[in-house]
Amino acid sequence: MNNMIRIVLADDHTIVRDGIKYLLEEEENISIVGEASNGQEALEMVAKTEPDILIIDIRMPVMNGIEAVKILNSKPTKTKAIVLSMHDSEEYILNSINAKAMGYLLKDSGKDEILKAIDKVFHNEKYFSGAISNVIINNLLEKKQQPESIPTPKSKQDLPFQLTKKEFQILKLILSGKTNKEISEELQNSTRTIETHRFKLMKKMHVKNSIELSAKASQFGLI
Repeated sequence: MNNMIRIVLADDHTIVRDGIKYLLEEEENISIVGEASNGQEALEMVAKTEPDILIIDIRMPVMNGIEAVKILNSKPTKTKAIVLSMHDSEEYILNSINAKAMGYLLKDSGKDEILKAIDKVFHNEKYFSGAISNVIINNLLEKKQQPESIPTPKSKQDLPFQLTKKEFQILKLILSGKTNKEISEELQNSTRTIETHRFKLMKKMHVKNSIELSAKASQFGLI
């Protein structure tokens, strides 16, 4: 992270804001340019300081974090939102995604994960912790199990990317939640071979993580 990253913190608990500031204050490329104790104040502070990132709690008085993020993203803005919460409930996570939050972190996240999230979001990439990613993927898989929500599968010829039979097989296993080791055992291949196939699969589909892979597979009716 070479550029200065300007951040606004929004949480109705001063101790939480102070804790995050304590974790970030030693980072030379990060500057806390504003604080807020509710969603309305957060939007006002963002308008005033135009930060790169807004780190915002979900449950706050006056206006909650999800509503604030939704309003923030309802018009052009350079500020990207990372939702911070004590809750890993599916409802909160999916509502945050629908509000176009770029990241979702649990309040018990360590410094390294917080910095990683900030870096990813600053560079216009989404970031969700491992536990959160599982909730999102499971939600997508559950929807695909409902016949009325399954799109008509496309033929290989209709796809903008060409997957081999093995890659289709691995794609299905990845989206079922299996690890590389579990896939290697099921297909009786080495873990390194599975890792190679997985890398090529994600490269062909132009995705960087399991969340994007699930979304792309859903888009083209592969699951």
